[in-house]
Amino acid sequence: MIVTFTAPSLPAVAEEAPPPRIKSPVDATTLHHKVLCGYQGWFRCPGDPARQGWRHWSRNGRMIGAGSLSFEMWPDMAEYDDDEKYATPGFMYPDGKPAHLFSSANPKTVDRHFRWMEQYGIDGVFLQRFLVDLNNRSGEQVLTHVRAAAAKTGRAYALCYDLTDAPKDKLFDTLTADWKRLVDEAKVTGDSRYLRHNGKPVLFVWGFYSDRFGPDLANRVIDFFKNDPKYGVTLVGGCQWAWRTEKDLAWAKVFRRFDVISPWNVGNFERVDGRKYAATGYWKDDLEAAKKAGMAYLPVIYPGFSWVNLKGRAATRDTMPRMKGEFFWQQFSAAADLGIDMAYVAMFDEVDEGTAILKVSNTPPTPGRFATYEGLPSDWYLRLTGEGTKVIRGERKNQKTVPIEP
Repeated sequence: MIVTFTAPSLPAVAEEAPPPRIKSPVDATTLHHKVLCGYQGWFRCPGDPARQGWRHWSRNGRMIGAGSLSFEMWPDMAEYDDDEKYATPGFMYPDGKPAHLFSSANPKTVDRHFRWMEQYGIDGVFLQRFLVDLNNRSGEQVLTHVRAAAAKTGRAYALCYDLTDAPKDKLFDTLTADWKRLVDEAKVTGDSRYLRHNGKPVLFVWGFYSDRFGPDLANRVIDFFKNDPKYGVTLVGGCQWAWRTEKDLAWAKVFRRFDVISPWNVGNFERVDGRKYAATGYWKDDLEAAKKAGMAYLPVIYPGFSWVNLKGRAATRDTMPRMKGEFFWQQFSAAADLGIDMAYVAMFDEVDEGTAILKVSNTPPTPGRFATYEGLPSDWYLRLTGEGTKVIRGERKNQKTVPIEP
């Protein structure tokens, strides 16, 4: 996802208190009462099954070093097996042990991530699928791993196409051809774990921005996915957060044609007493406008943001501190206050831009500078997502403050 904007802490070690394992499979027949995470699945390491070098860990696929880092948080690798750990030459933990990273191309690692979702009561994922990267065969490997892991753990999954940088003259044909292949040949929508809503497979298409392509192309995409008798879906449209106030009348109509609308909110913030909080004040009017247009509303909830390693030291100004979960939790609380019964967490694994909720190290290696979870347990945001899911479902009382303790 591409982030736009409006107007690191000391390492520590904390004990984790894992919740009981959630054994019931997720109801994959509806989006209602669901909290789903974006799952990038784009990390690669030398020696993994994909053989693509340091993809998404380093700007130089052939090497990794302090000057090439393209991610903000070092994952907590304590639970990964040896055959999931990929050595990072030159990086050492404070105790002198060599540091490692994971690869999304390793099926054991995808299994592990889905077991965490099961354990912490997280419903599942929208697996990201970039239109400009469809020729990358390792993406098919990750899809295979996600399908298997969802089946093993009883989680739900659906695909999310990202239209970023796709050539406008090829976008429609590339998008629809890939979906047809996945339906006809890969038979993804035949999976019992593939998410459905109102009797149709759910498909998230992200990238409906009025400054990226014209409304005619947008309508063509929407017409196909809403009306095709064989390949039709319940269409989730990922779009700009200012969709409701769009001045272009043709685009204003486009934004009201989805089955479910999900305005991208990462980078959208407001200041309260000098601190940054995710902007949620517009959700009430958004929700009313969505209902009037016959759409469901899927808000984007994110735990914080930083991308200094990716963009350089000047990007420090863009950082949105997590405030030990307060930034994250206030969004769940705001959604619950409005009676919203579904949410999209951005993201499960995106350590690139500091939006991950998976287990992150509070004692990252050197060299390099990394954001941490402020000394909180490495599973803190998995736990908070699980609690947020309960609030969205109405299974626990909503409250304004973070509801758990380390």
